[in-house]
Amino acid sequence: MSQLFTPAKVGRYTLPNRLVMAPMTRSRAGFDGTPGELAAEYYAQRAALGLIVTEGTQPSDDGQGYMTTPGIHTPAHIAGWRRIISAVHGKGGHIFIQLMHAGRMSHPDNTPHHRQAVAPSAIAPGSGMFTPTGMQDIPVPRALGTEEVRRTVEDFRHAARSAIEAGADGVEIHGANTYLVHQFIAPSANRRTDEYGGSIENRARFAIEVAAAIAGEIGADRTAIRLSPGLNMWGIDEGPEGPDLYRHLIAELDKLGLAYVHIMHQGDEALLADIRKLWHQSLILNRPGRPRDEIGADIAAGLADLEAYGQMVLANPDFVTRIRANAALNTADQNTYFGGSAQGYTDYPALSA
Repeated sequence: MSQLFTPAKVGRYTLPNRLVMAPMTRSRAGFDGTPGELAAEYYAQRAALGLIVTEGTQPSDDGQGYMTTPGIHTPAHIAGWRRIISAVHGKGGHIFIQLMHAGRMSHPDNTPHHRQAVAPSAIAPGSGMFTPTGMQDIPVPRALGTEEVRRTVEDFRHAARSAIEAGADGVEIHGANTYLVHQFIAPSANRRTDEYGGSIENRARFAIEVAAAIAGEIGADRTAIRLSPGLNMWGIDEGPEGPDLYRHLIAELDKLGLAYVHIMHQGDEALLADIRKLWHQSLILNRPGRPRDEIGADIAAGLADLEAYGQMVLANPDFVTRIRANAALNTADQNTYFGGSAQGYTDYPALSA
């Protein structure tokens, strides 16, 4: 476990430890996408982690999926994030904004323009979503035209530049968890016949183009990506070619020299070992449900350079202190994950309390 508290070089930064706050949607932004008033306190409380990755943040109005999630594409968004990032930096922390385009995982009632969601293909995920009037089925999305796909790449580029203007240390592309980048990867959501569909190379193209565009805009050493190989849910099925697609994707992304890849691990240990060999920059590993007594195990085994944690960090603003001291952890209150006020957001007690 001692390795957890050694410095780690990630992109252009040297982080003080190898513990990462995983991105977690909290749905406490304004309806215009401006981060909420308590967000600066929430993130600054957790600044002792080596790296904070923010909640998913839409790069455009079309990118919004859920209610009251933040954006990073307007002057108001930039001003809101600048306040948050200044608070984190004031505590000595590092913070990457996660750029999340929800794609078909959206409902018109949740977005500012109330338009039909966009996706690689006009295929609904077959699941529901919470809206201002309660749970509703997610409608069939509209398939993006080829030129619209390229404009969406530009939306990501613009959002990355906006994140840097807000003071962020970098951005993480959300390429996991069934959202737009993942939808392009999975044949169950991508039936395209242009250069963005069909073969492994074509289905990986969107992720690579987004990463290349952002790296060209803000620098590869401030650009990262999160992937979830093997995650099949909400109508996403990567099929038998899934592992080979990720081997191709990782090898191509590696050529860009990105700051890190963040893997949400689903249990394919052989694929994880291959990713470790193919990837020559920092690797962050997130094993959902990892027990307390296995914290640091993947770093010790050489499978990862850093480890990411979600619920435990959500409930423990002083997570680093507690792990170092082998102290008890607060339990997360699932009833306050999404929306609401300070309860379950900024009021979890620290050891000093």
